[in-house]
Amino acid sequence: MGSNAEEIVFYTNPMSRGRIVRWMLEEIGQPYRTEVMNYRENMKSPEYLAINPMGKVPAIVHRGVVVTEAAAICAYLADAFPAAGLSPALDDPLRGTYYRWLFFAAGPVEAAVSAKAMNLLAPAEKAGMVGYGSFEKMVETFEQAAASASPWLLGEQFSAADVYVGSQVLWGQMFKTLPECEAFTRYGERLRSRATWQRAGALDDALIPPTT
Repeated sequence: MGSNAEEIVFYTNPMSRGRIVRWMLEEIGQPYRTEVMNYRENMKSPEYLAINPMGKVPAIVHRGVVVTEAAAICAYLADAFPAAGLSPALDDPLRGTYYRWLFFAAGPVEAAVSAKAMNLLAPAEKAGMVGYGSFEKMVETFEQAAASASPWLLGEQFSAADVYVGSQVLWGQMFKTLPECEAFTRYGERLRSRATWQRAGALDDALIPPTT
């Protein structure tokens, strides 16, 4: 699992949230090496646990730095490769909007969708104890984010926030974990039209073992 410091090493499984990071890597346009991990063996190996003690993917190693969590990896790569134009400058007011929706999707959206899938949503009387409040309030706010994308969350500038937020929208549509609405549909159509999204999906799909 060794690599030179400048190389991006990408640990993933094609049937995981690693697909988000694959898309981000295709957006930055830098060479990277893919290490495909399987759930039963090498993802729990001592070598990989030294990289991510959670034994989960995705993860990247770049310049001796380990980054885990898909949203964090997207944000890291956007800043590490500024020429790709995938994050606003530090002094750009859009930086606040960028962080807002990126981490809204990583926090309330991810938590609420997962909780609903397992019938573990907080009861109404305890909504104030969870970051998403209620599933309905999360969806209402998420719809506002998608509706504001004209065409992207930062206006004309496509960013890492679109990669992560957009992935949540696209998965929500695919797996029916988000309700159908016009804002999600239109935003999803724009996302799926990107050559980078299509290329990333094809690369991951090619790694999925055929079913017999």
